[in-house]
Amino acid sequence: MAEPRVGHIHFLNILPLTWSFAHGGNRGLHLVPGVPAELNRELLAGRLDVSGISSIIYAQGDESLVILPDICVRTDKAVTSILLVTKKPLEEIRDDRIILTAKSATSHCLLKIILKEGYDASPNYYVRHIVPQNPVPDDAAGSLFIGDDALWLYHHRREDLHYYDLGAEWHKLTGLGMVYSLWTANRTFARESPEKLQLVYERLVRGMAEGVANKYATIESVREEKDFTFQQLEEYLQVIHWDLKDEHLEGLELFYRKAHELNLINHVPKLCFADVKRI
Repeated sequence: MAEPRVGHIHFLNILPLTWSFAHGGNRGLHLVPGVPAELNRELLAGRLDVSGISSIIYAQGDESLVILPDICVRTDKAVTSILLVTKKPLEEIRDDRIILTAKSATSHCLLKIILKEGYDASPNYYVRHIVPQNPVPDDAAGSLFIGDDALWLYHHRREDLHYYDLGAEWHKLTGLGMVYSLWTANRTFARESPEKLQLVYERLVRGMAEGVANKYATIESVREEKDFTFQQLEEYLQVIHWDLKDEHLEGLELFYRKAHELNLINHVPKLCFADVKRI
């Protein structure tokens, strides 16, 4: 029997799950690594059965996807790994050029909502490869970073630049937390392979819990290969949360409504959850 194809993002924001997978938690799964943008495309194309995806992608493919319950990537306020770096304060940004990382989709929409509703700004956005060592090129007023690059910038700030945490900015705008990533399944796979879907769900939820319970070992497993101290990694993993409860859906649904109001998505999706036995 073929193993379910599961997309996996090698970002620090799901380090507990990565650690669990490296210690046998991936039994029965065929893992496909990639950055969010790649896995988003593969899942929508039907080349993956389940994957962690950018939240906004669910709105673009909700007719073909179902959400796995109890697991996500979210924060209550600051996120530290989604960072806008600018040459001038946001209050002075209008139609300036802003570079967007090619690695994510949710962060693009989140930034556009925050700048429009929070600062009445409508910059000219374009996607381009950027590196944290040169965060804002000469031809731009700002750059959006996510993941490890953003976290590195968070701890290596320059005095001549301004830094804005999009999780904190979203909370300032709405008073709510933000769900950045969901784990979703292809509807056809969920319907035709319920036992495999149950296996994936259990591996994800239990794997994340196992990694969280082994925090010290989890951090030590990447400390030598990452340009962060143990304390920086520990603080980051205290900011990120991975449980998904009803009260967290309010911020997600508001995000979808605001994205629709700005014509960033075609419709506000209904949140449809996979039919699995909860653990």
